[in-house]
Amino acid sequence: MTLKLNWVAKSFAELTTIDLYRILQLRQDVFIVEQNCPYADADGQDHHAVHLYATDNNGAIVAYARLFGATAQCSYSRIGRVISAGHIRRQGLGRELMRRAIAWCQQHHPDAPIRLGAQVYLRAFYRSFEFREISDDYLEDGIPHVDMERQP
Repeated sequence: MTLKLNWVAKSFAELTTIDLYRILQLRQDVFIVEQNCPYADADGQDHHAVHLYATDNNGAIVAYARLFGATAQCSYSRIGRVISAGHIRRQGLGRELMRRAIAWCQQHHPDAPIRLGAQVYLRAFYRSFEFREISDDYLEDGIPHVDMERQP
């Protein structure tokens, strides 16, 4: 069967309880279980974010990113919690997710740079989208990260 994806971007208020459950389930499965990294995923920021995700033929969420637009208090947009389901990796889904996340940031905040905290092993992936390092490597929850930024 051909994989057909449905892409959605919703505010927290627009998410159904099923949407939210599936998002949290995917984030838990990958960031906490697969990466063996216990951390507080429910950080109080989801209600400020736009949730970009793709569902597959069965309605399962297979890719996700949490987006924050620039504000008067924060001069840049942010992309976080970038994730794809393990069974679907290496098929270009992460690239499509990033293209869509960048496009959302550019559409809603065209003059703002975009920042993200990248796992170090994905540095080249984010560089391919014109992100550049703006910090030294650091440990976040025991995993090496680097802050990166993309200019408008």
